[in-house]
Amino acid sequence: MLQIAARAAGAQHHPAGALYVVATPIGNLADITLRAIHVLALADAVACEDTRHSGPLLRQLGIGSKPLLAVHAHNEREAAAGVLLRLARGERVAYISDAGTPAISDPGAALVAAVQAAGYRAVPIPGASSAAAALSVAGDASGGPFTFLGFLPPRSGERGLALKQVAADVRTQVLFEAPHRIEALAVALGEACGTRPVTVCRELTKQFETVHTLPAHELSA
Repeated sequence: MLQIAARAAGAQHHPAGALYVVATPIGNLADITLRAIHVLALADAVACEDTRHSGPLLRQLGIGSKPLLAVHAHNEREAAAGVLLRLARGERVAYISDAGTPAISDPGAALVAAVQAAGYRAVPIPGASSAAAALSVAGDASGGPFTFLGFLPPRSGERGLALKQVAADVRTQVLFEAPHRIEALAVALGEACGTRPVTVCRELTKQFETVHTLPAHELSA
């Protein structure tokens, strides 16, 4: 696999002293790109949201031992300093979150900002995105602009205001929700959006993937 990835992506220049923001699969390992495999193998260190998750991923890809740097939501700004020291030594550092594209409802944005502020490059290595995957099967006939909202605020006051804004916006919108709050969101969307179509995607790319489109008021049932 590493040889195939090197042949496919090795001709492109991947400069030293740069941060590589690498998308990883959202569930199905086969969705990793050849360029992502090549860059992860090329990197001198891999910064990751959870080293316990990323270590096994690298082993599955056949990538040998790499220094793993914990860079997550609770330490991102402080951990950026360690990444900058490596970039100053001319190292390539890859950053991966637990799944999908970093810095989109995931850690990574503060790290990228720190890297760019220090004058180093942040190079995107695109790939899996749950938002894009959901949009592709939503059957939104308008094909127009969409709004990515990510997770709504958990506090009731802010959440209620956000739901009013969702209902008032006629554009396609992409929301994330945690399993333990999905039933409450279904009720709220039903009350706020009525007959407006909603597409619910669960376990995307995985064995028990489900996608349903239905009017918002039927969502709770």
